[in-house]
Amino acid sequence: MGTIDFLMVATIAFLGSLGHCTGMCGGFVVAYTSAKVSEEWKKLYSGVAHFLYNIGRVSSYVILGVIFGYLGSIISVSMQTKGFLFLFVGIIMILMGLSLLGKLKFLNSIEFSIESSNFFKRSFAKLMSSKTLFSFYFLGMLNGFIPCGFTYFFLAVAVATTSALQGALVMLIFGLSTIPILFMLGFVVSFLKQGKFRNIMMKIASVTIILFGLFTGFKAIMLINGKMPMKKDSSMTIESFFSNSEKSNSESIPN
Repeated sequence: MGTIDFLMVATIAFLGSLGHCTGMCGGFVVAYTSAKVSEEWKKLYSGVAHFLYNIGRVSSYVILGVIFGYLGSIISVSMQTKGFLFLFVGIIMILMGLSLLGKLKFLNSIEFSIESSNFFKRSFAKLMSSKTLFSFYFLGMLNGFIPCGFTYFFLAVAVATTSALQGALVMLIFGLSTIPILFMLGFVVSFLKQGKFRNIMMKIASVTIILFGLFTGFKAIMLINGKMPMKKDSSMTIESFFSNSEKSNSESIPN
């Protein structure tokens, strides 16, 4: 992935945090703030607690990024296979964007809830009753593993990187880009929950996701047609370029 791709990920994540995350995770933040954060705490201590919660979320995202990026590397064994993988991911992105716009029910059909599981209920109750700083971190991790349509989009991007490291980087950027809004949620919750504002931000994020999906599909077609070399091919070309240059230079030097 290039700089433009990572900037696109950060942009979509930030816009999505304004439109989607405040609604999806906002209730979670308000709930743990009301139950765990004491009014007697100093602002610095409360800030550290909120920060650890968000770092916990990001940790879960990075773990998922490593897994899905690695799965992408297993699936992609050739240029054409990688091209078809990109094409599949591009189509998924477009369907997700249309679903977030309310044009399809695609996300509803693939989402499943773990909130009703006994493990989640026990873990949530235990962490909510604890007021240690570490409990905020693990609560964030628990939240990070909750199925979310918006997270699915970035996991699709992680798969398309075909690299565990780049998959982790995609999810790291996604997580970090959502921190500012969720961190400040307690201060601006009344504004961010306004239906009109959220809808505008959600539409912008959805359209951006669709455009990113179309761009991914374009890259897929280029790969399938052999017009976009893979990284390994590029490095081989560079190495051969230098070896050829050294060879030509040695041949030009008289004995």
